[in-house]
Amino acid sequence: MRPIRVFISSLQQEFAEERQMLFKFLQGDPLLHRFFEPFLFENLPAKDQRADSVYLQEVEKSDIYLGLFGNEYGSKDNDGLSPTHREFQKASELGKIRLIYVKGNEDTGRTPEMRQLIQNAGSELIRKRFTLKEELRSAVYNSLVQYLADRKLIRSGPFDRAICKSATLKDIDESRIQNFIRLARKTRAFPLKEGIAVKDLLTHLNLVDSAQPVNAAILLFGNSAQKFLPSSEIKCAHFHGKSVAKPIPSYQVYRGTVFEMIENAVDFVLSKIDRAIGTREKEVIVPAGYEIPREVIAEAIVNAVAHRDYTSNGSVQVMLFSDRLEISNPGALPPELTLERLRGPHASYPANPLLSEPLYWTGYIERMGTGTKDMIERCKAVNLPEPQFSIRDGFVVTIQRPGSVETSVETSVETSVENQKTDALLLELLREHPTMTLAEAAKKIGKSVRAIELASAKLTKAGRLQHTGSKKSGTWEVL
Repeated sequence: MRPIRVFISSLQQEFAEERQMLFKFLQGDPLLHRFFEPFLFENLPAKDQRADSVYLQEVEKSDIYLGLFGNEYGSKDNDGLSPTHREFQKASELGKIRLIYVKGNEDTGRTPEMRQLIQNAGSELIRKRFTLKEELRSAVYNSLVQYLADRKLIRSGPFDRAICKSATLKDIDESRIQNFIRLARKTRAFPLKEGIAVKDLLTHLNLVDSAQPVNAAILLFGNSAQKFLPSSEIKCAHFHGKSVAKPIPSYQVYRGTVFEMIENAVDFVLSKIDRAIGTREKEVIVPAGYEIPREVIAEAIVNAVAHRDYTSNGSVQVMLFSDRLEISNPGALPPELTLERLRGPHASYPANPLLSEPLYWTGYIERMGTGTKDMIERCKAVNLPEPQFSIRDGFVVTIQRPGSVETSVETSVETSVENQKTDALLLELLREHPTMTLAEAAKKIGKSVRAIELASAKLTKAGRLQHTGSKKSGTWEVL
């Protein structure tokens, strides 16, 4: 298919950063770069040709005119029109798709000519306003995705909601369904009980469409997920040095359901990193800790599986080097998020919502967008540098290994002991007060509510704690 050319028009000086941002975004986004080819006038090599004729020729070659209108109108030609006005006029004459984005919510401060151009554009088509670059990026993304959906070049819904071609309910493993229900009931009081029919469970989770399982159903409960979705595997590699080099000392490719792949990938990393076992000198329970907390490793791998782009031929990769752990996936941040926003409180924007829901019920993920913040805090707690998030051929999480293994493991052991104390106190408290809420328990123990929620989820998953009923009026049972 021929690339869909997008002509980015605006005053080069006023929108220098926005123009480059959009150009790189269209080239780097996993979905958009497969369809669109952006054009910037400043990227053209020098030619012995009039500039106005060149940019108007490029408008003719393009399929979409993307205009950024700000305060300045620009230099005028003999007819009193600026290049931006000429480009808009040419795109209108040729019947091109025109997407107009106006910076700022107020028109005060704009030159009279620009106000008139914005008014002219508004009388012909819908304009969108933006203030921040992130808002512009999100608006452009939504408009271009809608363009693709309108022309049936992509599905209008998420990948995980689409019917898995050739798959039937016979490709769903009933034992995996029952295992899920058992764990989900223990972890978050899932409402359905064991023994329910496969179709009924899938219907409850919106994982079936016209009696056919959707992609998420196969990834979660399929007999052979990779038969239908070959790239959904996880590749794990261990290198003794700081870079990729052959021969690879240890290499594994894990297949199966997302639950199985996550557990196998986490175990692969844990089997390769250092672990220290303490003594009973101060505690009855023998303390133990990994150089990188298990929760951090698991969170990064779960995020990679839950948020990856499953339309890509790439796979999730887990690579352990002598100085760091890198976990990458073929995907990108949603338009609403930035790398900086990941480091603080932010809303959750699941790339695969139907896949994420069962992961939530089983305690693998939260719905609050707290995963990356938890990783940062847990690394700090054991004196490790904060994890680094980056976009390079996909989304990459880099976790540094300790420079001094002994120091880090000692700190990790201390953290593990502290966690075990919290677990013991929580169990004792809930045994005596089974109707107590986690918020009340946190206040009693002197820990944050988040820390107590994590502890209760861990104890529930381990089969030591069970909750029945609602969060406010339910009861706890120490097993």
